[in-house]
Amino acid sequence: MAEKLNVGVIGGGYAGMAAAAELASRNIPVTVFESAQQLGGRARGVYYNDTRLDNGQHLLLGCYRETLRMIELVGGDIDQDFLRLPLQLDLHDQFSLRAPRLPAPLHLLIALLSAQGLTWSERIKAASFMLTLRNANFRLDQLPLPQAGEGRGEGLSDITVSALLAQHKQDADLTFKLWEPLCIAALNTPIQKASAHVLLNVLRDALNQSRADSDMLLPRIDFTALFPQRAASFVERRGGKVHTSCGVEAIRSLEDEFEIITTPSAVRPEPVEGHSSVHVSTGSTRTEDVSRSYRFSHVICAAPPVVAAKLLRPIAGLANTVAQIDALEHQPIYTLYLQYPAHVTLPHPMIGLHRRISQWLFDKGQIAGQHGLLAAVISAEGIHQELSQDELAQKVIAELRDEFGIAEQPQWFKVIAEKRATFCCSPNLQRPAQQTALPRLLLAGDYTAGDYPATLEGAVMSGVRCADLIRAQSE
Repeated sequence: MAEKLNVGVIGGGYAGMAAAAELASRNIPVTVFESAQQLGGRARGVYYNDTRLDNGQHLLLGCYRETLRMIELVGGDIDQDFLRLPLQLDLHDQFSLRAPRLPAPLHLLIALLSAQGLTWSERIKAASFMLTLRNANFRLDQLPLPQAGEGRGEGLSDITVSALLAQHKQDADLTFKLWEPLCIAALNTPIQKASAHVLLNVLRDALNQSRADSDMLLPRIDFTALFPQRAASFVERRGGKVHTSCGVEAIRSLEDEFEIITTPSAVRPEPVEGHSSVHVSTGSTRTEDVSRSYRFSHVICAAPPVVAAKLLRPIAGLANTVAQIDALEHQPIYTLYLQYPAHVTLPHPMIGLHRRISQWLFDKGQIAGQHGLLAAVISAEGIHQELSQDELAQKVIAELRDEFGIAEQPQWFKVIAEKRATFCCSPNLQRPAQQTALPRLLLAGDYTAGDYPATLEGAVMSGVRCADLIRAQSE
């Protein structure tokens, strides 16, 4: 007889809500605890000046099958929710690559051979490198090393992206215009630090199967509305609970279950029926200072890495998992929103800048009908971190004036700096597994073990994996 399951999920970001929705779809009782007022984690909607923004401007790729499946599962409509564009990389007045609507990988080869801003020699080098990667199944250990005397790459350990590009004679200008923007967009890690193995996983899935896998999907709605909020409604329609403004203070491992203790500063609904006790904070008698505990057969910790390490550290048997989390380095993402007059627009919905502070620009008018609203994204570490928010904004405003002739001053701007936005995706990184040493305690998040870097797809895949493991344990 299958065990009666009751799962607690800590964290209402994309990983946690994917786990919760997947469990709910299988009629497994689930309760989600999110410390913030809104769901979404590092991909969430925020309001500023009565304008709906995201805490970071993200895009999805057509190959993000699990994320797109989960959005549809909870009631989304991919055609309505996204502006879908064929693969295109535009660095204003410097480089342009546009994939035609041809079968993969022909679409990419034609795009590389016709790319504007590269010499004919650079186009041949880029196309030849892509063919080499494809013939090696996008695996480092199957790549030939072209330098004399080095032989083939069988058994090759992971290396940096910059080392891989040097081995395959991708020169500096080609790297600056094509490979570096691709790497930073995919891994949020500079090429001198980025894992070639992980980048090849992304290229394999995006560029080597269906042409539509390389499509870029720009959300028309904010990231909380896109999936987490719909997932919460989906979970609750199936009898689950989603508690926002409800942080977790501790996880306790009991004999045959886990106890989750919520922090005393949040307003929360009643505990799970039949599995509750009350803990009152010492020295306080106020109702809002009452901690509550909930008991579950299984717990999925889908909190950010620093929070996860804090919760797991006191639990016996998890020292190795905590050590792996503690060893992670992090990379920032800065997003600068600028509200210009409604007539201000960019040449494309998404466009890059070459060797500027701003890396990618998004025209929210073309994408989501928010006319005059532009978003500038600066990924990974760099000199922008040394600037104040006002200094950064003024530099971006000057770049928009110089590049596009936008003479008006923005009506307002807002800098959102996620200083620990992603883990640094370095070679041979040992990422913690979803299954911890305690069978009923699992770990979800884009930083956990998997083929992908810190992406929405990686987060969703980890959450679904946790749900799969719980179901397998109960059978």
